[in-house]
Amino acid sequence: MKPFASRYLLLVAFSLLLGACQSTPPVVEAPDTRGLAIAQLEQSLAANELATAEDQLAALQAQSSANPSLEPYQRQLAEAYLRRSQIDLQKGDVNAAATALSRARALMPKAPALTGEVNGAIAEARKAELDKAEADLKAAETKPVAKLIDPSAQSTTIALNTGDIQQMRRQLDAIAADVVAYQCDVSIQAPRTDDYPWLANLLTKRVKKLDSGFDLKLRKQILRSVPAQMVLTPRKS
Repeated sequence: MKPFASRYLLLVAFSLLLGACQSTPPVVEAPDTRGLAIAQLEQSLAANELATAEDQLAALQAQSSANPSLEPYQRQLAEAYLRRSQIDLQKGDVNAAATALSRARALMPKAPALTGEVNGAIAEARKAELDKAEADLKAAETKPVAKLIDPSAQSTTIALNTGDIQQMRRQLDAIAADVVAYQCDVSIQAPRTDDYPWLANLLTKRVKKLDSGFDLKLRKQILRSVPAQMVLTPRKS
């Protein structure tokens, strides 16, 4: 009886041990997330997606800030921002160039020579912009206010009030002032041939009074279907 009981207990113990071994889950290796992240970073750099690459690099550095293997990627990203800054500067977009340069500096603060040349070019471009803006402002301040013409238009047509001589004389005073100030050529359009010399003489006297050396260019147009009018065309500089 005892040998049978011993064999039975041994069989039970072996069955339990076998069941425990079979229920143990297999070991699953964790995926290499860091390798995948670096591959994504390299892809972003290759595609020139610099903002995305910068975020990916920052995430990797947060996981292992002292890892020297990330330094080449940081320098590569800085150089990419520097190239973008140079391209933006060549296009005349100084603000975009300055933004890209600031990112390159932030990535490589210990390498001022990397950004020095572009920084100087941006400073010169900003100075040129300021000088041009100042010159434009001075020109606008010294330019007289237009009386009748639209300075931004290619030409301005002014109908003459021939029914009111006093009113027409005031019109001609204003026309002469605009002709001199904005260097205009004048086309005199009249329904009758006899109207042209009269109107031309009235305008010429006023222009010469304002600027005796002004080269007034008049064009005669007889148009039966329109009332007397003058077309002022600023000369192209």
